[in-house]
Amino acid sequence: MTVEAGLRQVRERIAEVTARSGRSADSVRLVGVSKGNPPEVVAEAVAAGLKDVGENRVQEAAAKIPAVASLVREQPCWHLVGHLQTNKARAALDLFNTIQSVDSVRVAQALSRLAPTVIPIFLEIQFTRAPDRFGFELTEIEEVYDAVSALPNIEVQGLMTVAPLGLDPDGTRRVFRRLRERRDELQELRGLPRLDLSMGMTDDYEIAIEEGTTLVRIGRAIFAA
Repeated sequence: MTVEAGLRQVRERIAEVTARSGRSADSVRLVGVSKGNPPEVVAEAVAAGLKDVGENRVQEAAAKIPAVASLVREQPCWHLVGHLQTNKARAALDLFNTIQSVDSVRVAQALSRLAPTVIPIFLEIQFTRAPDRFGFELTEIEEVYDAVSALPNIEVQGLMTVAPLGLDPDGTRRVFRRLRERRDELQELRGLPRLDLSMGMTDDYEIAIEEGTTLVRIGRAIFAA
């Protein structure tokens, strides 16, 4: 299966699930996560209409993004979806249009200090404690939102999460539903018009759509052709 076919299948599934959930297909933004794929493959996806591309590592993106830019006419919006170290904040700002994985106030402060213009970010919320998992606790969303949104050159665009490993579908659904509920509470408490939700990957994006996500981050279903 080609990358174009994989992309088409994912879009068809998004359309089916949104219709079943009483939503329009364009209410969900598709971010194709291209980790480990060469620029030529990413360019193929962009040429097939992928408008948003995610990368997990600043180091990989530093070579890939300029290479993709040289291969396509219309440039995609680039999202950092992996953990960001503060010492790579400047490089991330040079490469990415959106930082989806702000997992500490310290990282947000570094981005604020270094950003030449406003950078859209997502606050990463974690539901499990593990050495390779980063993010804020669900209980501290209001406090963190207030601290980060007050920083210069930072626009808190939404909340992001990765479902813990090992959950069955019902457990994953509960995680996504809880984040959506906390997002709704935050919007009401702070009088916000809208905060996006970035949740759902290849194995669970249909559940995420049913639970109200506005962005899905899909890698394998598109690029494992």
